[in-house]
Amino acid sequence: MRFADTGCRPELAATLAGMVDSGRIPHAILFSEPDGGCAFETAVAFLQYLYCSSRSGGDSCGECPSCNRISKLIHPDVHFIFPTTAPKTSLSLIGEFRTLVQQNPHFKEAELYDALGMESKTALIAVSEAKEVLSTLSLSALEGGYRSVVIFLPEKMNQEAANRLLKSIEEPEEKTQFILITHAPERVLPTISSRCLHIQTGGEIPATEFQDPELLDRLMDALLSHDLFAALGVGEELAALPSRENAKAFCKFAAESMRRLFLIQQGIQLQAGITQKDRDWAARARKTFPRAALSCLDRASRLVDRNVNMKLVFTDLVDKLIGLI
Repeated sequence: MRFADTGCRPELAATLAGMVDSGRIPHAILFSEPDGGCAFETAVAFLQYLYCSSRSGGDSCGECPSCNRISKLIHPDVHFIFPTTAPKTSLSLIGEFRTLVQQNPHFKEAELYDALGMESKTALIAVSEAKEVLSTLSLSALEGGYRSVVIFLPEKMNQEAANRLLKSIEEPEEKTQFILITHAPERVLPTISSRCLHIQTGGEIPATEFQDPELLDRLMDALLSHDLFAALGVGEELAALPSRENAKAFCKFAAESMRRLFLIQQGIQLQAGITQKDRDWAARARKTFPRAALSCLDRASRLVDRNVNMKLVFTDLVDKLIGLI
């Protein structure tokens, strides 16, 4: 898969190719994207350029043996990890994974779980996967060049797996490359995220359809002013939304805003669509706020789904958020 065959922006393709051409290749890159974006094919195109024996003009040749193996996800020195359910592992499901990628490199997370016969709620990257990676990396590259590990959805990695991989990601051996692809960078464990170069491959995470975005504006203004009375007033309006679906849509809409705040506060570049309002909120809120707020919004959405009284849900949400801001 060449850069020219992907949805990768030309300026990003040039940046990635320039890393290889200059020999200044980050040991760990974290690609962030909306679900169904172009990060996976961008990562494959980057690896194909890295391994290509006849690269030119800022792109791989697409014809040499290395290019062919990379594009088919069968290169012996490139390893893929993705969420699974025990006792299955990435290695045991790699055939299904390759088939999915060949059919649709823009696959969504739900499509991955369907293709692998799993439920998203139980899928994770367990410590057994980390042990397998470390065992593989202890061996020399079969073709004498780079060894690469692609971790899809590192936000699904548990703490034990992250601890196992941390030293290798932080101080990898020569010619060892880690590529991580996330849909939720704020949920990637900080110990892993902080060791990576962050790149946003897509545009802004698409906004959820919510009919009254000014409710979030007024809630954030009240929270940032530490005006509990005003914030509770917004909470009353949220509780009075016409349906539970509207309430869940607000939670999702607000969560997408929190993801943008997280990206701004982390200094992540290449993030399109960020407004001045986002930047103002990010400057005024604590750096711990977006990640903690996401947890609160997730909980509120679950409670709404379980038919908990809406006034109790949103009063509790406001109370928690004002203590975090």
